[in-house]
Amino acid sequence: MSYFNIDSIKERTFDAIVIGSGISGGWSAKELCDKGLKTLVLERGRDVRHVTDYPTTMMQPWEFEHNGQITREVREANPIATKCYAFHEGSQQFFLKDSEQPYIQDKPFDWIRGNQVGGKSLMWARGTQRWSQYDFDGPARDGYAVEWPIGYKDIAPWYSYVEKFAGISGNKDGLAQLPDGEFLPPHEQSCVEKHFSKEMAKHYKGARPVIIGRAAHLTKPQPIHLKQGRGQCQHRNICERGCPFGGYFSSNSSTLPWAEKTGNMTLRPHSVVHSIIYDEQKGKATGVRVIDANTKEMTEYYAKIIFVNASTLNSNLILLNSISSRFPNGLGNDNGLLGKFVAFHNFRTTISGEYEGFLDTTTAGIRPNGSYIPRFRNMFKQDDSADFIRGYAAGFSGSRITYNDRSGFGEDLKSNLMQQKYGNWRVGSHMMGETIPKETNFVALDKDLKDPYGLPQLHINVGYDDNDEKMIKDFHQQMTEMLTLAGFTNIKTHDKPDKAPGLDIHEMGGVRMGKDPKTSQLNKWNQIHQVKNVFVTDGACMTTNSTQNPSLTFMAITARAANHAVEELRKGNL
Repeated sequence: MSYFNIDSIKERTFDAIVIGSGISGGWSAKELCDKGLKTLVLERGRDVRHVTDYPTTMMQPWEFEHNGQITREVREANPIATKCYAFHEGSQQFFLKDSEQPYIQDKPFDWIRGNQVGGKSLMWARGTQRWSQYDFDGPARDGYAVEWPIGYKDIAPWYSYVEKFAGISGNKDGLAQLPDGEFLPPHEQSCVEKHFSKEMAKHYKGARPVIIGRAAHLTKPQPIHLKQGRGQCQHRNICERGCPFGGYFSSNSSTLPWAEKTGNMTLRPHSVVHSIIYDEQKGKATGVRVIDANTKEMTEYYAKIIFVNASTLNSNLILLNSISSRFPNGLGNDNGLLGKFVAFHNFRTTISGEYEGFLDTTTAGIRPNGSYIPRFRNMFKQDDSADFIRGYAAGFSGSRITYNDRSGFGEDLKSNLMQQKYGNWRVGSHMMGETIPKETNFVALDKDLKDPYGLPQLHINVGYDDNDEKMIKDFHQQMTEMLTLAGFTNIKTHDKPDKAPGLDIHEMGGVRMGKDPKTSQLNKWNQIHQVKNVFVTDGACMTTNSTQNPSLTFMAITARAANHAVEELRKGNL
């Protein structure tokens, strides 16, 4: 190791280091900087500034060279990234290309990544639902995974805290399985969604609610949002290009600018974290090793506390690669479970149908979210009729079928093509199934293969199991029954067995929270059991994954852990 002079070391020393700038990393930066800590934020990708670095956000369809579509050349060069629903000509600049960061698929896994300042917060789907106590109680009900060290009462005030700052639209629905939050006015359900909601209330006596989705959109900005420099959602529904109005929550529009205004944040893009430095004499981490993405030079940065928010699988990779005499198998990995018990959400299957009513009505404008069906199977206890454990939630939305009359010749044909005609309402629902965290679903480092920065390539061994297959079958049966009762026709189920895990972009686990260091990596404050000044608060920390979109829970867990870290630091405990 090279010797640096004292001034150089001082320049590379901070109160806190945050690894990653996505949804959880942005919250770590905001909370730590707000509390007065000089904080270094490391991002492996390029810098992306709010508004100025959204090159396609104001482009009209005719301004795109390929009409918004992906060329064959791009598709063939990026068979994984181009599978993502949000990847198109206007958003491709925010997705990591396949060749830039190779990994090894022991089982098919589509790893979707956004390596830039803001991470995937620029192109996420923005669904935001709270967990309930029933979600935290999952392991106790069926014995899979370990007991959560926290419950709803621990996280509820932090849900409120981040909801008020981020801006979440939704309705007070009064559901035990889906607690209400601090909501801005909700978006409106379409007439066919309202019809389905009423029919489900009638047939199932409120046991299968269909509600408007809860989303991170500013339907009515509050003073705190205006203070962030954000404006009202314009319902353009091209969010994955970056929103110049700040109408939806992202690190770029919200938490990072807030942290920057404190004067306490140093943002360093193009910084690939190699590993965390562990000092065996001090018994704690002292900093991180960083590879410059452009020069490939290694530099060390130092801090009293470190927050790992590199995104689930990258956080696992960094910790597995953080080896020392004390931790030869990865930082805090005394139990050998680091990288194991990875879970994801199963989005493999959908169902569709048609409705012949409301033919005098159609939708106007573009709504950025749809309706939501909270979990209703195995909710408070194991259902007698279910041959699977855990459960699923579902999205639901509808729109009119449109078509053009292609008959006639010449002027008649032109006239017919210009007249858009409407058919029945078509509705669709997608399942978001909870998968079971299993030791056989894991990530590990390759001993020989390296990535472009000299880091070990990541083996991903994650797949579906029999429980997932049974859940898909149940979704088909239950939703077919529900659509039939509501008067829908032409009901069809759609399953894609070859759709690999990962495309849901909801991977979680590998560095799970728990009560016992023998069976978990993190305590109730997201500290590594054996290295208390290292906190992991992104998806890697999740013990189970329930059925809700995970980002809101990442935000709340991160804010809670960051505030605890500051308190402990001031007490001299870190």
